Order: sequence, then structure tokens, then C-alpha cells
Amino acid sequence: MNTITSLHNPLIRDMKALNQRKGRLEQGRFLVEGEKMIREALSCGLVIRDALALEEHAYFAERLKARAFIVPEGVLQAVCDTRSPQGICASFDLPVPTPLSAAPDRIVALDGVQDPGNLGTIWRTADAAGFGAILLGGGCADPLSPKVQRAAMGSGFRVPFMIEDDLPDALLRMKAGGWTVMASDLHGMDFYCRPNPGNRYVLVIGNEARGISQSTRLVADMLLKLPMRGGAESLNAAVAAGIMMYGLTKEH
Repeated sequence: MNTITSLHNPLIRDMKALNQRKGRLEQGRFLVEGEKMIREALSCGLVIRDALALEEHAYFAERLKARAFIVPEGVLQAVCDTRSPQGICASFDLPVPTPLSAAPDRIVALDGVQDPGNLGTIWRTADAAGFGAILLGGGCADPLSPKVQRAAMGSGFRVPFMIEDDLPDALLRMKAGGWTVMASDLHGMDFYCRPNPGNRYVLVIGNEARGISQSTRLVADMLLKLPMRGGAESLNAAVAAGIMMYGLTKEH
């Protein structure tokens, strides 16, 4: 494999730009860091393009169907989003979002969830709990940012995502198609006393500070809250989502 040592190399500049949404959209690619995550992306059918590796990871990089280069640690650190890169990174073609018309029976929807760690954790939990997709409304973190994908731990490659800027309109269309729409809300009914939502449903999780929007609230069939038996007034969005997702899976 060839070696790249300069931070001014065009490929290095391009791959570094993938840490920003603008760069991802312009190039049609996103960055994946570490052998484990690269293996996950490949196993899910994503198309790899370029790889940068430290010398000790050359054995893995050589086996990739990609343009692969050896780089010094300083160059890899400049490209990667993490302070301590895992020895290799690669660019992949952006996955195509799933259309709403192909939505599975069980979905978790996010209404303005802005924290990348929360989005990625919810994605990972949705995968573990058997939800078929995540639906991202306007104002959510970019699902293909390195921080989101690190928190998702490979679930971002396995569980498809849908993007609908007008989330209330998308939920209305889903209701017309037979989905029950449930939304987390501090003024809703006790989650554990909810009616059975049936076999097709959407669980909506709101913004970390503001909760769900008023428009989403008006669309929902059920507003649900987790009981607070101690002194805390609310839960982290990802924690609340996880409890509710697993609670709902008990019905199936």
C-alpha cells in the first residue's frame, strides 16, 4: 500500500471534511472509524471507498475492497472525530433513507432529538428491542455523523432510518395506514396503564428540553409518561425511550 504523510493531501482533506454534514452531502459519503465498525458496515452491504490505516492495521486495510493508504498517527488523528482513533478509518457511500411507504410495523420516531449521543443510543436500543426503523423529524441530529454512529455501535447500519422534516404530517399519513401513534409526554397517561396499541405502532420521543411539539401532540393517539416515584422530574430521552421500547415489546 502507498503512504500518505501530508495533511494537505486532497484525499486527507476530503476525508476530514466528512466529519461535517456539509462535507458528507457534497461527497455523498460518510466516515466510519475502527475495525469493528467497518466490519459492521460491510456486513450490512454498505459500499466502501477509501481507507486510512496505521501501519499495525495494514493487514486489515489490505483486505478491504477500497483504496487503502498507510498514514502516520498525526494524520489519522486529524481526519478522525475521536481524540484517540482506533487505528483505521474508511469512507462509505451514504446509505439511502427508507421511504415512509416502506415503513415496518414497529417504529421509534424522534421529534427534534438534537444530542448525537441520545440519537445513537436510541437507535441501538431500537435494534436490541426489535424495532424495525427509526423515523427522524426536523431538528434531529444528523444520523450519519460520527458521534451518532459511535453511540449506535453498528445498529445505525442494521436498522434503517427514515427522514421526514414535517413529522406531524408523516405521523398523520401513518395513522391513515393503520399505525397507532404514541408519544412520550410529561402530561400523558401512565405508560403502564396504556391501552394495547395493536401490532403496528410508532413511539415518538421528544426533544431533550422541550419534549414533543404541539403539532405532534395533537396527532398522537396516546400521550404516555413514565411514573416518577422519586424526586426526579424527568428522564434522559434515551433512557425513557429504552424503557418504553422494551415495555412495548412485552406485548408481542
